[in-house]
Amino acid sequence: MTDPDEAATRRPKTLAWANRHLEPGERIVGTRRLHGGITAEMRRLTIAARDGGTRALVLRTFVGVEQAEDWLARESGALTQLTDTDVPAPELVAVDPTAAHCEYPSLLMTHVTGRTVLDNDGLETRLPQLARQLVAIHALRPAVRPREYVALTTAETVVVPTGADATAWAAATDVIRNPPPSYEGRFLHRDFQPGNILFDAPPSSPASARLTGVVDWATTSWGPADLDVAHCSAVLALLHGPAWGLRFTEAYEEAGGVLAATASERLYWQVRDALASSEELPSVAQPWQEAGRTDLTPRALEERLDAYVTALMKGAG
Repeated sequence: MTDPDEAATRRPKTLAWANRHLEPGERIVGTRRLHGGITAEMRRLTIAARDGGTRALVLRTFVGVEQAEDWLARESGALTQLTDTDVPAPELVAVDPTAAHCEYPSLLMTHVTGRTVLDNDGLETRLPQLARQLVAIHALRPAVRPREYVALTTAETVVVPTGADATAWAAATDVIRNPPPSYEGRFLHRDFQPGNILFDAPPSSPASARLTGVVDWATTSWGPADLDVAHCSAVLALLHGPAWGLRFTEAYEEAGGVLAATASERLYWQVRDALASSEELPSVAQPWQEAGRTDLTPRALEERLDAYVTALMKGAG
């Protein structure tokens, strides 16, 4: 087996498990580490068929992650439910959420064509596609609802960036001290953002990018559409600047999405997710830099998040 990915070869149980779930006559002939994952290791497996052709599968492995069993159970359930929908998600091949057969909890799925695009070029083309895809996800009505959303951020866990607008952050923190607004439940991806969206995007023509896939369904939940929109908005603000975060809310409504009825209710969800980002900046900076965005240092992300939170609170005033 040709394998530039030495870590994969040190997990013979996992590779043997994956082999048992291939079609008759197929075998794994190569593995390649996929960059960009934050919580899980991702590998592309090259599969050779008996007739000489090849195809690709993706192996998702959680190493030392406490929530692995829950996340893989939710992801496998979501992928199963998405099979007969128009959402371009991977298809489930096999899952071992308790590591009964693998070294670590793992999931095997089909490979979706495309790549993540984190560059600024072509964002005007990608943004409305992101919005339309999220509206389509929220329109799903699964036979079995995923579990209710969980928001772990509290006023006490918010990390205020150095030099941030203290008045804006204090006001934003006060917003999430209130109980969450009532909402009409929707099927949520819960981590819908550019890092989990694939595009057919030729480097020479970023404006012609076409959305081809939505991946990482490990935190699928049931909750307010505003929460998914707020999350994508916050990530867009970090990647591309606060104005793009604010623009995504407009794009979602232009695509037919329905958000909370009042400005104060919308602000609650926007602020809650933006403040949640404050706890994660160091962990997202590294994979983004590895993906080519070397400008996105932890300090640069702090400055963008501060500008975004300040803009949200200024708009509320």
